[in-house]
Amino acid sequence: MKTVAFTTVDVFTSTRFEGNPLAVMTDARGLTDTDMQNIAAEFGYSEVTFVLPPEDPANTARIRIFTPTMEVPFAGHPNVGTAYVLGRQGEVFGRPTGEKLRFEEKAGLVEVDLKRDRGEVLSASIRAPRPLAVGDTISEHTVARCIAIEPDEIRVSTHEPVIASVGLSFVVAELASLAALGRARPNLAYFQDAAGSTLEGNHDFSLFVYVRSQENPWMIRARMFAPLDNVPEDPATGSASAALGAYLVSLEPDANMSVSLTIEQGVEMGRRSLIGIDVVKQDGTVTDVTISGSCAPVMRGEIAY
Repeated sequence: MKTVAFTTVDVFTSTRFEGNPLAVMTDARGLTDTDMQNIAAEFGYSEVTFVLPPEDPANTARIRIFTPTMEVPFAGHPNVGTAYVLGRQGEVFGRPTGEKLRFEEKAGLVEVDLKRDRGEVLSASIRAPRPLAVGDTISEHTVARCIAIEPDEIRVSTHEPVIASVGLSFVVAELASLAALGRARPNLAYFQDAAGSTLEGNHDFSLFVYVRSQENPWMIRARMFAPLDNVPEDPATGSASAALGAYLVSLEPDANMSVSLTIEQGVEMGRRSLIGIDVVKQDGTVTDVTISGSCAPVMRGEIAY
């Protein structure tokens, strides 16, 4: 019997048992694809990461990300959490970790900045690996059926429900009120009907619904449902937050702007998360999207395989 070491952290929070839990296999050499998928299913977290030596020695590591049902090309909270774990570890495959890390992933190269206080890693910021891509619009009736609300509770004054991605695709939809957001419940059968609408090469139909603050439209409360990935609800979704932030900034009339958003997620699950998103637009095009968050260490151990 062989074993592989793991560390778990709660991501997008500084408080243990809040935020989004993540398991990191800090040295996944020797694991097969089947092993990785089985381990991810065993944890049951929204994602688990596996750290491998980089193909290009100029980079820090190669990172593979698995949901309980499949491998995905990119995700926000796994990158933030993995960077935090490796930064606290102090080295990766015998090489010291500095303030900047570079992860090789299926979606492309992910650049990471670590924030430290007196040498201790507190948080990480990652840059989305792909430019904003916008896909088809989705009808309000489809979205409403998926989460058991009324179609008129979906706000379309800014945008219709639409597929957006900066590395992983989501349907993003604005709701009319926090009450509607709180009542949302995923219906697996309707998600199955809607599957196939997402951007090619990404995961199945996943829905990110949100409400903007009346006092500050860049303060957002959100929920994410992905029952087809065996994730009925996710406490914090950095990739969806980044896609939403990039899309909302792209809709603004100003050709040049820099916007900082705060997305609060997981409240209804009792796992409050705070996700920082920074978006830069130049000459009418979103050029840079950064996802930031704190982490809290939780567990360490070994898995037999």
